[in-house]
Amino acid sequence: MSRRGETAEKTSAASASSPSNVALDHRQRMKIIYVTYIIAALDITWMFLQFAVTPYLAKKLGFDTLWFGYLQTTVGVIQLLGGPLFGRFGDLFGARAALSLACSATTIFFLLLAVANHPAMLFIHKLPTIFMHVLPASQMVVTDLSEPDKRADALAKLGLSFGIGMIVGSTLGGQLIKHYGETFTACVGAAGSFFSFLLVLQFIPKTTKIAAPENNTKSDDNKNKSVFNVGEITRLMKYPRVMRTFLIKIFAGLPSGIFQVMFSIIALEFFKLEPEQNGYLMAYFGIVQMVLQGGVIGRLTERYSENSMLLVSVGVASVVGLGQAYMQTVVQFCIIVVPMMFSLSMFTVITDSILTNSVPSADTGTMLGLCASVQSLLRTVGPTLGGFLYVSYGIISIGLIQFFANIGVFLYMLQQHRNKSGERRE
Repeated sequence: MSRRGETAEKTSAASASSPSNVALDHRQRMKIIYVTYIIAALDITWMFLQFAVTPYLAKKLGFDTLWFGYLQTTVGVIQLLGGPLFGRFGDLFGARAALSLACSATTIFFLLLAVANHPAMLFIHKLPTIFMHVLPASQMVVTDLSEPDKRADALAKLGLSFGIGMIVGSTLGGQLIKHYGETFTACVGAAGSFFSFLLVLQFIPKTTKIAAPENNTKSDDNKNKSVFNVGEITRLMKYPRVMRTFLIKIFAGLPSGIFQVMFSIIALEFFKLEPEQNGYLMAYFGIVQMVLQGGVIGRLTERYSENSMLLVSVGVASVVGLGQAYMQTVVQFCIIVVPMMFSLSMFTVITDSILTNSVPSADTGTMLGLCASVQSLLRTVGPTLGGFLYVSYGIISIGLIQFFANIGVFLYMLQQHRNKSGERRE
């Protein structure tokens, strides 16, 4: 709490001397945040349209499980490279430029998907994903305009937008594919993404950043103002808590990332779901996410410390892994979904809050870009590894790996917590 208080004081002091933030009173900030929630919800809606299209289109074009894994890995590699650069771009050129770029790339992505009639086109249409970071860009806006001690709650409410988009996108995607086919569904995604682009231009200000201190020299500005400045990106790893949190994010998040990227195949082959049924299941995910993000996670982050909630989320994820390993029916999976969504949502919100609060406000966009790259790294390794595990050993192997990885991280964090408590007593 003391660290948060110090951060808040620094932010308030900087904000007082910043003309860009003096112009934005509390009411205006909240309006921008609410519009950002809407943009994020719309983007997730279009993305879940795509999730409804891709596995069935891939099957029509002759993809097996391994080749579908390679397709997902391609997306992970592209976004892994693009995440930090996109975050740096947002820090340098502002939230509106970042969101505009992301929405434009999403529009092109869907147009390419609409004309995909060959296996190679499924790979080509993934190229715009290097700039498709609407959710991280939305996190930039929310992070910039929320107080540090309220940041976890604000990011959790952004997850509420995710739940809404999941419900609408999954249900709509299943119905559109059933009645109009994959091409029309992709065109709807393109039109929706262009509408999101128009919302960005209309409502998001050029920058939401606190102004940088005026004592920086012009030579320093010219030297550092480069999207491709790797040193400016990697230096953030030197701040306290950053490297440790990143390692936890990777090791605890990899197994759940494998399950997420493989779920469309699991739904298709293990549960034998049709597109419409898969849409209803994803809508159920969204309802659970909305309840947790809107009514549970925000309140928990206000009452308990970030370290405690991070420990809980990792512990719950280990139990979820056991459930995934031995589930047999859709009904059993629907029961597992509740703790699974809780652990995933809490884990993401807390780690993002810790990392953005650990760096200066001018670098929060780059930090969120690095956070997005962690997810991209999981999607890079996850599909190929998940495809191999699923084909060779079945779904039980994915669940058991999640159990052992998360229980290992849980024990490590518990030991660290005990060591710190012992040092305080001394």
